[in-house]
Amino acid sequence: MLQQYLLMSGIQRPLRIVCGVAVFVLAMPTLGLTDEEGMSSDSLSFDRDIRPILANNCFQCHGPDAENRQADARLDIPAAMDLEEVVARITAMDADLKMPPVESNKELTELEVEKIKRWIASGAEYQEHWAFVAPQRSELPAPQPNDWSQQPIDRFVLARLQRAGLGPSPAADRRTLLRRLSLDLTGLPPTLDEIQEFVNDSSPDAIEQLVDRLLESPHFGEHMARYWLDLVRFADTNGLHHDHYREMTPYRDWVIRAFNENMPFDNFIVDQMAGDLFEQPTVDQLIASGFHRLHLIIDRGTALPEESFMRNVVDRVSSVGTAFLGLTLECAVCHDHKYDPITQRDFYQFYAFFNNLDADPETGGRRGLDFQRGLQPPYLELPTSEQTVELTRLDKELSRIRAALEQLETGSSKEARDSNVAASPTPAATEQLETLKRELVQQEERRSELIGRIPATLIMKERSEVRPTYIHVRGNYDQLGEQVERNAPSFLPPIQSESQVKTRMDLARWMVASDNPLTARVAVNRFWQQLFGIGLVKTSEDFGAQGETPSHPELLDYVTLQFIESGWDVKRLLRMIVLSKTYQQTSQAPPDRFRVDPNNRLLSRGSRYRLDAEVIRDQILAVCGLLNPTLYGKSVKPPQPAGLWEVVAMPNSYPRVYEADSGEKIYRRSIYSFWKRALPPPQMTIFDAPSRESCIARRERTNTPLQALVLMNEEQYFAAAVNYAGALLHDTSLTDRQRVQIAHESITSHLPSQASLESLVEALAQFQEIYEQDVDAAQQIAALQLRQPEMAKVEEPATRVAALAMVVHSLLNLDATRSQE
Repeated sequence: MLQQYLLMSGIQRPLRIVCGVAVFVLAMPTLGLTDEEGMSSDSLSFDRDIRPILANNCFQCHGPDAENRQADARLDIPAAMDLEEVVARITAMDADLKMPPVESNKELTELEVEKIKRWIASGAEYQEHWAFVAPQRSELPAPQPNDWSQQPIDRFVLARLQRAGLGPSPAADRRTLLRRLSLDLTGLPPTLDEIQEFVNDSSPDAIEQLVDRLLESPHFGEHMARYWLDLVRFADTNGLHHDHYREMTPYRDWVIRAFNENMPFDNFIVDQMAGDLFEQPTVDQLIASGFHRLHLIIDRGTALPEESFMRNVVDRVSSVGTAFLGLTLECAVCHDHKYDPITQRDFYQFYAFFNNLDADPETGGRRGLDFQRGLQPPYLELPTSEQTVELTRLDKELSRIRAALEQLETGSSKEARDSNVAASPTPAATEQLETLKRELVQQEERRSELIGRIPATLIMKERSEVRPTYIHVRGNYDQLGEQVERNAPSFLPPIQSESQVKTRMDLARWMVASDNPLTARVAVNRFWQQLFGIGLVKTSEDFGAQGETPSHPELLDYVTLQFIESGWDVKRLLRMIVLSKTYQQTSQAPPDRFRVDPNNRLLSRGSRYRLDAEVIRDQILAVCGLLNPTLYGKSVKPPQPAGLWEVVAMPNSYPRVYEADSGEKIYRRSIYSFWKRALPPPQMTIFDAPSRESCIARRERTNTPLQALVLMNEEQYFAAAVNYAGALLHDTSLTDRQRVQIAHESITSHLPSQASLESLVEALAQFQEIYEQDVDAAQQIAALQLRQPEMAKVEEPATRVAALAMVVHSLLNLDATRSQE
């Protein structure tokens, strides 16, 4: 076959031994090949260029999964397959010989075939997967020329740009940079006062001062927590079937506080992984352990308890793997992983850390479900000091009443026994007894009402006796195979433990140990993703063979090591990134730069992308003067179209009907919105917010007509525009031209161009004419405004309110308003 291939190719070269097999050397010219990201492929790397091709096209049949491996041929490790045969098969014309096979619906591109041939010709050198090797310290590049920046991040980026024949883009203007920083660090736009202050600040450290102020804002924690809640699938209901209420808001509030207080991220991880296992855990550590209770819960009667219990544990393992390690561990539930070196044994050894919850497996972990409070053991109650005093008082009163009742009832029973006749208490006694019974009912109702107001949250708690763990044959809950002990995946560093049986605390500390190659890298990449819209590793949920290689591997390792050495300091990490020239570049670039680097993987310009759903809503409330800045507390229900919950709710769902809150509650930030897994807030999901049924490390970003319709017609959004119009008209010292200019600046953070300003003023006049001819419509619009106390005495004509509201509404719908630039 080799001879046949050589004749077909017209190339005859001697063989040489590589990785223990005979490999022919192809005479290949340097083609200067580039992939779709614009990265040069002149110097091939197995990790960057070859492994992704093999993983996507070959590993399913010729990879780590021994049970399903075809022809005993393996391509994920060296010296396991005749590479001559590989070239012959990927270039074969015969459909019976060609690889990948036709029935796989996979086909290598010409570029991929050439890359494999060149890799083999150059010696077919394998590398250990980059993500499974501890971060390496490399020398800072010294790009020449460099009159741009000496900051380390910028030096890595500039060196990469120069290799691609590019240079950086100019810095963004001050207004753009302020808006970018404010949205990226707090999720809220800057106010008019903040814009003026920053634009007029000529001090050399103006940007540093701005960044420090934003990092200290209480809104920083709210914004940062939102990304984490996607990862841990935080929601206010159980999901699946009845989708009952679940009380976990203290966990959400703990996450917000942790980011605001700049809790070291390694502690943030350990407390969630094993907060309940400290010798004397604090209340916060117990709350943090609720991370393990955020999985979906299958309702009683819809699955056998044993199946439900297993699925809950698998969910925990999957979420831990994705959230902390960037691995798809769940792919090894039924068999060895097809792409990564994770065996089924590895999976169940990891599983063993999480199947020891102190909840009865016979009920699938649903023992003692309290529908009204959304609780099931183990849980933690968190009364205020006043509530504790009141609860103690009520309990004492209930004890007194019950003792008095017992004394009366006992006395009647004794009298009956002594006289051998039925007890006939005196009238003063059908009356004292009845009074005590009424008091008992009243006090019990008061206690129940108080208990209902006491915050509580689900927590993790270990059984005293470790539950044995078995491999589940083919992933079936009722087919148990070999018993296994707790351990980490075998391809990663071993877990250190002082006890005979490894604990979840041992696992937690292993997660943040210096030799763990994944945890810090995964975290750093996600923080980078928050700021640039895409991570240095695009597949932030998957650092395995199916994931993408880093666009800047040395930069990722450098930033990761800086993060670890800083004590896992999140604010310091973010500060370092946003103060780089790389982050501060303008997102505007000439067309040729978009052709060379279409997805900005080389960081040749600032990032531009559509804002997330929550930021879009919070921004509207903020610029229109409605945002309620209250932190923490129970989830709230903003208005939404009637009848939506009833469509998905089963007859016994609790709650079944959506009852919107009222007053200031409905203007709280979106992170506090009630999240029903079966039907999350539609304003959020239409803008790609996840259902929170599974762990999500990066949201998709789409642009659809539905999104435009939401921004145009959503009741709360439109009412916000009307409210802002009323506020602008309240200031009678302003001209209409000034009002339009202020609205544009407040909403976009930019002054309108002269042409834009003229168009907006003209639009205002046209709307005024329309509503003067349709006063009823104007009055309906004007009625939506929420008059503030200081505005109560001002009565603007409805036509003026409606006209200006339509201009404000148009500005809220601009692409620039819903995009990060």
